[in-house]
Amino acid sequence: MTLPQPGEPFVLVIATGGTIACTTDSSGARVPTLSAEELVTSCDASEPTRVYDSVLLDSSSMGLGDVDTLIALVSLALDDALISGIVITHGTDSMAETALALDLVQRDPRPVILTGAQLPADHPHADGPANLRRAIEMAADPLARGRGVTVHFGGDSLAARGLYKHDTDNRRAFALTAPMTLPRPAAVDPAPLARFNVPILRAWPGAGPELVDFTIDSGVDGIVVEALGSGNVSEEMGRALVRAAEADIPVVISTSVPSGEVSLAYGGGGGGATLAQHGVLSAGWLRAGQARMALLTALATGTDPRALLD
Repeated sequence: MTLPQPGEPFVLVIATGGTIACTTDSSGARVPTLSAEELVTSCDASEPTRVYDSVLLDSSSMGLGDVDTLIALVSLALDDALISGIVITHGTDSMAETALALDLVQRDPRPVILTGAQLPADHPHADGPANLRRAIEMAADPLARGRGVTVHFGGDSLAARGLYKHDTDNRRAFALTAPMTLPRPAAVDPAPLARFNVPILRAWPGAGPELVDFTIDSGVDGIVVEALGSGNVSEEMGRALVRAAEADIPVVISTSVPSGEVSLAYGGGGGGATLAQHGVLSAGWLRAGQARMALLTALATGTDPRALLD
């Protein structure tokens, strides 16, 4: 790890845990153990860096409070003019969600890049060091400015918007739902996400209304549905979602299909077009996890959700 000289630009590496920080315990389970300094030292990056440990979690446990902390850390760090860019090491399970949450509030042109690993640090073919080294190189590159938040992983550099994890163990783990990089909406000012409750409900053929009705009764702030096809649910589930929308609960329809836009084109009781007539919103190109982050950000900032979903 190369520390910057006084007055020298540097890359800040913020660690949050994930597989890149994991070692294998005596039972064979992967457990996050490595610090930011250990990660940077192992990747042999030549660019000057400083490090900060935020949390040490499997990203499936990354709560909204942890995301709020990360957003605040990035905002605070970018007040330092010597920081050329920021790299965040993160688990792959929720990397796409965190990347979008950061991107929606990112106005600074300096690069913010997330990376991680599919294999633990003590694996003989660990992919984390190469991913981190390249992410640091990109964060130090003036040509990487102005692209918003990105993910560098397995040789791919992808925009946050429309990102999803498409393979459980392939080293090229991420892809975009769209055939090209999507335009970013205007950034909004950060606001705490953790005070809002937005669950994701999964649709299936013939689903009943029970989950939606329970969710309405529990006092949620919004609902995201991982629907079928281009944004369809069963007739019974559709009627329940209409009840939610009529109760002024924002409802966003995404899809379980990996690629393509949610068009809300079909009629019938649970068809996307029928739902849209009752105020249910399309997630556009965002899959359910990212649609949830967009809706949470809209609720937290008082923004029309359409501005962050479209």
